[in-house]
Amino acid sequence: MDATTLRMIRRYEERAPATKFLMGFFQTPAENFHTSEKVKVDIQRDGRDIAIAIKDLSMGPRHNDNSKWTSREIEPAIFDEEGAVKSWELLKRQPGQDPFMDPNFVNNAMGDAFTLFSKLEAKVIRSVELMCSQVLQTGKVTLVDSDGNAMYEVDFQSKDTHFPTVTIPWHPEGSAGDPLGDLDDLGNVLRKHGMGTPRQLVFGTSAWKRFVVNQEVKDQLDNRRYELGRIQPSRRAPGATFRGTIWIGNYEFEMWVYDGSYLAPDTGEDTFYVSENNVIMLSEEARLDLTFGAIPLIREPESVASRFLPPRISIAGRGTDLTTNAWISPDNKRLMVSAGSRPVPIPTAIDSFGCLTVA
Repeated sequence: MDATTLRMIRRYEERAPATKFLMGFFQTPAENFHTSEKVKVDIQRDGRDIAIAIKDLSMGPRHNDNSKWTSREIEPAIFDEEGAVKSWELLKRQPGQDPFMDPNFVNNAMGDAFTLFSKLEAKVIRSVELMCSQVLQTGKVTLVDSDGNAMYEVDFQSKDTHFPTVTIPWHPEGSAGDPLGDLDDLGNVLRKHGMGTPRQLVFGTSAWKRFVVNQEVKDQLDNRRYELGRIQPSRRAPGATFRGTIWIGNYEFEMWVYDGSYLAPDTGEDTFYVSENNVIMLSEEARLDLTFGAIPLIREPESVASRFLPPRISIAGRGTDLTTNAWISPDNKRLMVSAGSRPVPIPTAIDSFGCLTVA
C-alpha cells in the first residue's frame, strides 16, 4: 500500500507569446476598423518647390495647381481560425485540478474555450506581424500555405532604391564594409523621397553583430566627448531590445535589435520577422496604417455558446481586431470557437522607410 501524500500546486501553462513590435510602427485609429470589402486611401503629395520671383506686380501671381492626387483600393487578407472543445474530453482531469473532485463540465468548457481562443488569437497576430515585416523589408506582402503556394499577395510599388543591398558586405569581424556610409546613403534617399527625417533603425540579429564590430562604428560609439552615439541596452517590447542612439551623417537614430520569430508554414522552420542581415530604416512621423475588417456573420452567436467568448474585439491604438464566434454542434457534444480578421498594413507614406541588406 502506498501511503504517500500529495499536494497539488497551481498548474504551469507555457505559451508562445505573439510579438507586435513591428505592428507598433503602424497606426490603428478607430477609423481603421471597418466592415467593408476593401480599403481605399487617397494620397496627395507635395514637393520642395520654391516660389519664383516675378519681374513686377503687373504680371500678376503665378498659378499653383492643388488638384493632383492618387487613389488606391486594397483588399485585405483573410484569416479565419476555428477549433473544438469536445464534451468527452471534459470528463478528464484538467491541468491543476484536484483528481478526487467530480469534473464541472461548464467550467472545464469555459477554460478550454479560453485557452483555445488565446491560441487562435496569437496565430492571427503573428500573421499580421509578418505582413508588417514584409511591408517594411520589401514593400510587398506574400502569404503562403504549407505547400508554399501564395494565398495572398499585394505589391505597394515601393521604389527599388529604398531596398538596396550594400556594395561591400559588412564583414562579421568588421574587416570590411562601410556601415555608417551605407546607412547615411539610405537616409539621404528617404529624406529626398519621403520628405521626413530618418529616425529609427531596426537591426536583424546578424546585421547588428556586423555593425558593432566595425571599427568606424566602434570609434563613433566610443567618442564620449562629442556624444555621437551611446550603447544603452534595454528591453522595451517583447522580442525587441533598444540598443541606444547614434549620429550617422545628419541623422540621429534610435537603434533596435528585433529577434521575434514565427514558424514558417511552408518549411516549419523558426524564422525571424526581420531577416538576420537586414536593417529597417523608418522616418520621423512616417504615416503607416494598419486596418482591420470584420468577418461577416449572418447572425449573432447563439446565447448558450456566446457566453464562452466575447464578441468582436477591437482596440483602437493597440493593433488588435478579432471577430469571434461560438456555436454548439447539433448533438451538443462539441463547442466550436473561431477567431478571424481581415487585416492589411498600408504604407501610406510609401517613401518614408526602407531596408538595407548588409550581407
